[in-house]
Amino acid sequence: MQPSRITLSLLIAMLFLAAPLAHARGTVQKVDIKGLDKGNDAALLENIEVSLSLYDVIGKVQGESRLEYLLSQAERQTRQALEPFGYYNPTITVEAPRDGDHLQVVIQVDKGSQIKVRKEDVTITGPASRDRYLQDDLEAFTPKQGEVFDSVSYEASKVTITRRLAERGYFDADFTQRKVEVTRAENAADIFLSWDSGRRYNMGPISFEEDYFRPGLFDPLVYWEQGSYWHEGKLDRLRESLTKLDYFSVIDIQPHPEQADENGEVPVNVKLTKAKRTIYTAGVSYGSESGAGVRGGVERRYVNRRGHKLNTQVDYAQRRKSLITSYRVPGFRWLDGWYTYAVSAYDEQTDYIDLRNVKLIASRSGEINEHWTAIVSMNALRERWGYNSGNTFDRRLYQYSTLVYPQLTGDYVNVDDESFPRRGISGNVTMRGGIEGAGSDTSFVQADMTLRWYIPVGDADRLILRGQAGSTWTSDLVSMPPSLRYFAGGDRSIRGYAYREVGPRTPAPDKYALGAKNVVVGSAEYEHYFNGGPWGAAVFIDTGSAFDNTIDLHTGVGFGVRWKSPVGPVRIDIARGLNSPDSAFQLYLNIGADL
Repeated sequence: MQPSRITLSLLIAMLFLAAPLAHARGTVQKVDIKGLDKGNDAALLENIEVSLSLYDVIGKVQGESRLEYLLSQAERQTRQALEPFGYYNPTITVEAPRDGDHLQVVIQVDKGSQIKVRKEDVTITGPASRDRYLQDDLEAFTPKQGEVFDSVSYEASKVTITRRLAERGYFDADFTQRKVEVTRAENAADIFLSWDSGRRYNMGPISFEEDYFRPGLFDPLVYWEQGSYWHEGKLDRLRESLTKLDYFSVIDIQPHPEQADENGEVPVNVKLTKAKRTIYTAGVSYGSESGAGVRGGVERRYVNRRGHKLNTQVDYAQRRKSLITSYRVPGFRWLDGWYTYAVSAYDEQTDYIDLRNVKLIASRSGEINEHWTAIVSMNALRERWGYNSGNTFDRRLYQYSTLVYPQLTGDYVNVDDESFPRRGISGNVTMRGGIEGAGSDTSFVQADMTLRWYIPVGDADRLILRGQAGSTWTSDLVSMPPSLRYFAGGDRSIRGYAYREVGPRTPAPDKYALGAKNVVVGSAEYEHYFNGGPWGAAVFIDTGSAFDNTIDLHTGVGFGVRWKSPVGPVRIDIARGLNSPDSAFQLYLNIGADL
């Protein structure tokens, strides 16, 4: 009988132990943070939610000991989440009323007053103490004395100075003091932060590591002198130049300050990996005037060890066909420059014109400075054209023109973001001219300029002002081929009118565009982005004309949809001309930044 009594006692004991274990589990159903404003304190609320471990277990069954631990940590985690915003003396209570196995956690927060900077001691010793750029960074350091201590701003300012020291060649720089003393009782913070910059290093020898191109080919891209002060921006500019060459798939630029010589010159190794040599392109096209077509091209990124390039592009459509072949030779003595030799052929058979031309081009391009790029070229053009007519002719009357002329083109870009500019100016100017008897059938001078001004409005919107003006001085406009005359109308001119619709035209019933001696176009466009983007809307007004002697302004108005896509801005516009347009509405589609 004794064994039976022992067994019964064990069973009773196990039942008593199992009873509390059955209730030693629970599930957090909801976490509610009270005492903070969802508008003004949105950043604080977000940081608390990210910091609280309780959010990770909502809806998941937890053991009693785990629940007790999470609840005990909630107050500490909430307090730490407030500190980056300067709240070091909050009052926080955590309650977790229980309904069976379900808990609803309520965290009541009284954030209290923000602490302020009582003392600010931020300095740099060593040669960098005389560096004006670092002195500007010290002046801009935040938070300053008397301001709310914001650890996010403090860390950002600290990182800015540390990075500036590195990019300006103070590779030995290190902190000599780095601490923030918070006195909670007095709501005060004292900042003690200092660096010793050490010496400033210099630009050392540059070595290019690759296995194909002629030795020394890229040396002219190193525009600075060895021994000049170190600056990271010089290497960034070198990387940009190498990228523009389009020779390489990988460009790895590594400075080695640990190998600096006694003069402090830091060697730099540039490791280059060749990109695929040949690029093939193919596609289909369609235009309301050109019809359906196909496009194709072959580009040799590098023809030989001297870095020459060869590119051929063909566009074969029903009513428009073009072929261009160009051969480019690097001209690095003028930064990012090329010598280009090209031949192009063009054929257009539309409802109003039969046009063919052949053009030979020899040009030299290069970057003048960070904003200006110039192209100087010599051009030889042979063009034949004849206008269609409602009348019937046994043979069309063709006109011919031969022109040999130099041309100068300058492109200017000074904007905050080339993919989507909100502030700045961009534009281009072109001048060309020929002399009768010196290879040309007529003497002429032509100049035109386009300017775009980007003005930011609010946090995301922008106003775009655009202007174009061009003029031709010649005594014989008839000898000027259509490809060198001015036209107006279309998506990059006066929206609301078809391509080339505005300007001198043949008599009715045909009314085909003839081209003009002058052009003037102005445009104003406002873009609004919903909640900062990527989707937006635009309204615009364009006005202008192509004319010979008397200007006849045509105005168009419209609206559009904007999308900041991964491949660049996408613009869809619908516009209506206000001066007897050929059609009631015009629809336009553009992809990419319009600089």
